Amino acid sequence: MKIGDQVRFLSEVGGGRVSGFQGKNIVLVEDEDGFEIPMLMQDVVVVGNEEYDISKVNTREREKPLSTSATKAREEEEPEEKPITFKPKPLERREGERLNLYLSFLPDEVKEISSTGFESYLVNDSNYYMQVSLMSAEGASWRLRFSGIIEPNSKLFVEAFDRSQVNDLERLCIQTIAWKQDKPFALKPAITTELRLNLTKFYKLHVFQPNAFFNEPNWTEDIIRDDKPVRNVFIDAEQVKEALNS
Repeated sequence: MKIGDQVRFLSEVGGGRVSGFQGKNIVLVEDEDGFEIPMLMQDVVVVGNEEYDISKVNTREREKPLSTSATKAREEEEPEEKPITFKPKPLERREGERLNLYLSFLPDEVKEISSTGFESYLVNDSNYYMQVSLMSAEGASWRLRFSGIIEPNSKLFVEAFDRSQVNDLERLCIQTIAWKQDKPFALKPAITTELRLNLTKFYKLHVFQPNAFFNEPNWTEDIIRDDKPVRNVFIDAEQVKEALNS
């Protein structure tokens, strides 16, 4: 599969032309409306090829034609094949107009899940920039763990922590402001999301699985889904029992 191939989707209706790649497993497919759709390579099939028109992905001024001698010299200096792994323009998707934000946890050593440390990432699956603040509860107060800007359709490292710090993550609060740069956009409200993590999942190997955002095993929690905050509250069975008996 290469840039310029005509492909169709296996898991849904649609298709288009391959316009670039992200990592080893994600192919960018440009549909008839000019939107780029990231898809797993295993979910698309090539149906036809055509020459890759660089003018459609490079908005810079074209270079002047080289002389025959200059062209020959360049061919000798450069490799015959130069893989193009991205398009030099912002990636926007039709479904990316709705805000989607995720918090992911990746174990350092998944085979040693009972003792390993972890890394956490925020995943911005939208066409908007996001200013995000992540806080954890300390009694009746909150402690800031991370604050930063996540670019559209990207993921950002938050922190690394060891097993002894897992309990600090039981109650989290995420505050988000979204916008686009240098273009008009639909106004999104500031969003505050509170969630309580089921910390026992940090000890369960089957919880950590690869997904569309990471090839490595990970546990990903929804924070914002389709512009709406997700309130994922874990209910302690013992607390429910005590409440019923009181």
